[in-house]
Amino acid sequence: MAEPSGRRYIKRERAQARAYSQAVITEGGRIVWLAGQVGVTGASGNSLAGDFDGQVREVFSCLSQTLEEAGGSLGDMVTMTVFITDARHGDRFTELRKEIFGDNFPASALITVAGLARPEMLVEVQGIAVVG
Repeated sequence: MAEPSGRRYIKRERAQARAYSQAVITEGGRIVWLAGQVGVTGASGNSLAGDFDGQVREVFSCLSQTLEEAGGSLGDMVTMTVFITDARHGDRFTELRKEIFGDNFPASALITVAGLARPEMLVEVQGIAVVG
């Protein structure tokens, strides 16, 4: 994936292996502050309780929709904070993020928490994007 204009990624081998950039440097553009997003119900209304992969994909689908409304895309995300309720899902989250972002990853923190707003929630992602 080509780097967007006005954006530079500081990539280090260890960070790339975990699907995040050490830093993302931007020039210009509008900043979009993204609220925490969860995905306990799929687009068709089906429950995603207990389905970590399904929840992660739904979270990024919702973030993508929000960014499209703001005139951008997931590729415009420059940082994200990820909350998971089970540390054993960390490696799987990394694999899914690689699928979603290619190799230009946002800066990121992955934090294991005791719980989210509802017990069926396994993952929440909030972030910042620079659009344009």
